[in-house]
Amino acid sequence: MNEADVAVDLDRHDRAILNAFQGGFPVVERPFEPAAAALRERGVDISADELLDRVRRLDEEGTLSRFGALIDAEAIGGTATLVAMHAPEERFEEVAEQVNAHREVAHNYEREHPHLNMWFVVSVADSERVEEVLAEIEAETGEETYNLPKQREFRVEAKFLLDGPISSGDLDLSDLGPDVEPATDDRLTPAERDLVVELQGGLPITETPYRDVADAIGADVAWVIETITRFERGGKIRRVGVVPNHYALGYTENGMTVWNVPDDLVSEVGPAIADLDFVTHCYERPRHEGVWPYNFFAMTHGRSEAESERRVEQVRGRMGEFFDVADEDWDTLFSTRILKKTGIRLDERAAANTDGDIDES
Repeated sequence: MNEADVAVDLDRHDRAILNAFQGGFPVVERPFEPAAAALRERGVDISADELLDRVRRLDEEGTLSRFGALIDAEAIGGTATLVAMHAPEERFEEVAEQVNAHREVAHNYEREHPHLNMWFVVSVADSERVEEVLAEIEAETGEETYNLPKQREFRVEAKFLLDGPISSGDLDLSDLGPDVEPATDDRLTPAERDLVVELQGGLPITETPYRDVADAIGADVAWVIETITRFERGGKIRRVGVVPNHYALGYTENGMTVWNVPDDLVSEVGPAIADLDFVTHCYERPRHEGVWPYNFFAMTHGRSEAESERRVEQVRGRMGEFFDVADEDWDTLFSTRILKKTGIRLDERAAANTDGDIDES
């Protein structure tokens, strides 16, 4: 990525931080000290105080979406599903308003497609609630919904790297945490539920973020550090670090490529497509006969329409290694507008998956 490709003004140190810590940030009581030391070992002369100040500034300026733990909502409890529907052009805004009024709708995008032009995510604590929400939306809008739940996940790793130091994004300090066993329990304790809810909004950008989290929930800092480490190693937390605002970094093209992959090849195609470093999300989802013939989704991001087209062609080329891809076997749906983006309600999903008595007062 060239300087002109970035929508914000970033110097060498900023780029190093963004590349280094989109995952693998240390989970220790004073994490900015070993993080700065690791940068210095890679040729980036920076102190712990300067690293802290820069992360705080990047967050305040909007270059970061957040700083903290990326939680795997599915591993915490409840479920989420992707839903497509048609909103007639003359009623599009009305339909969007009706869909967005449902608190269970976390994200909603307008996408380029001749029929299915509205795509949203429904997130609920109880999986049975999905069908109820979709029935309500159909009754209100008069339009049919098409549920596309994830059947297999091949990749979820939305990293956006820049030219500059550590451009491979391979700095991982997650092993600096305590020596603990990975979390394997499906359900949460009340204390773990409180921690998940506190982490959802991100970590405080201070010298001692984990101690501040512990103080906020009335827990011991050693327990917070151990639990975050257990969750990260067990998959409840995908990674800890900075989460860039990809629009600020110039990644303005969001292309959802969809493919009709022969069912007996999905298990081979999935890992091959997931291995492309610019593919951020990669799933198998169901078809809908007569309306939606595609069973494989791969999300790409680009800094221009031309770059996005090149990346889609790379996906098609890799697909072609497994089967003869005809024109009708694939499509790309670019997002044209964000209609709603409130995030997954982890508090409700975590609470429903918590053992023991919960004081809701």
